Amino acid sequence: MDKKKRILIILILGLLSALGPFSIDLYLPGFPEIARDLNTTTSRVALSLSSYFVGVSIGQLIYGPLLDRFGRRIPLLVGLFIYLFASIYIVYVVSIDSLIIARFVQAIGGCAGMVAARALVRDLFPVSEIAKIFSLLMLVIAVSPILAPTIGGFATAHWGWHSIFIILSVLVLINILLVYFWLPTGAAPDKTLSLKPRPIINSFWQVFKNPQFLTYTLTGSFAASGLYAYIAGSPHVFMELYGVTEKQYGWIFAIIALGLVTASQFNTLLLRKYTSEYIVKITLICQVFFGTALLLGALFNIIEMYSMIVLVFLFLSTQGFAFPNTSALSLAPFERSAGTASALMGALQLGIGALITGLVSMLSNETPIPMTAIMFLCAGVSLTLLFLGNRRIKKLDITVIS
Repeated sequence: MDKKKRILIILILGLLSALGPFSIDLYLPGFPEIARDLNTTTSRVALSLSSYFVGVSIGQLIYGPLLDRFGRRIPLLVGLFIYLFASIYIVYVVSIDSLIIARFVQAIGGCAGMVAARALVRDLFPVSEIAKIFSLLMLVIAVSPILAPTIGGFATAHWGWHSIFIILSVLVLINILLVYFWLPTGAAPDKTLSLKPRPIINSFWQVFKNPQFLTYTLTGSFAASGLYAYIAGSPHVFMELYGVTEKQYGWIFAIIALGLVTASQFNTLLLRKYTSEYIVKITLICQVFFGTALLLGALFNIIEMYSMIVLVFLFLSTQGFAFPNTSALSLAPFERSAGTASALMGALQLGIGALITGLVSMLSNETPIPMTAIMFLCAGVSLTLLFLGNRRIKKLDITVIS
């Protein structure tokens, strides 16, 4: 594969992966206006975020077997068209319940890009390069939390929150064209795979019970859930408790996201000297430290806006190391069933993320404590699962594939 083709493929896979985060981050600054327009509260609007996570979680379990059975292209394009139609429908919703349901359908379509992108990384690149490729994908994915809230805040302020979903419709159209004309097909369809419930469940179970997959998928899922807790809680914390405007919130979100971008690219340099397993361990220890500082600051009411921004910046920077390495270690043992493994990994990540965002919404009060407490909890659970999982791997005398 020549250098130009390699860059183009990584860019397309990055854009497919970024569709999900962009769908989340773009409308966050519009929460207060959506609440006013639909006669509800920002906490209830946040349930549309939870429904999106639930849709992505369920959808990935559907696409995994389809991507292995029919190849990557057809299921991917079908999913992207579902996302397109749902985005157009959301422009016309008049109730919060309609928004919550439509976001679920939108997620069912959009998650095809996330699953296919991870499976294609496994298809098109050597196992030894997977962690580096995921780090490069993070560079594209991380553009969404930098640009999306800023664009969303500007669009909401000038054209109303409905314009956000017009932007998403245009974005998915671009993805459809790139996939159809320039993205390689990846692994060939495997017609021996059955789509009956029992074989599908058995395929997922074979992946799930792999000790390496289970350890690093659950570790990565809870580490990522700290990010989801921030996404769910930050509109209320910054715009309602600290009183920033939609545009200011967009800039704060972008500044914090820079930490994730920088970390993901620094990760490629660290991989030249250290293993993914070592990087994950050190990363999660740091995440627990920053999570503890956030929680103590909120509990003792000594954390103001700027210190909140700094600590969240440091906390989320760890995700730039955790995501590419836990993803690579989760998928490394699988070749023939990369689509199924990718789907199950994504479903677990977003399923746990959905529970976390719902929990933040339910516990929301007039303090930053719910958001910071759940961020700390996610970090602590992630580190605990890593140590327990590695102990089991050593006990079974299994060599970690990386």
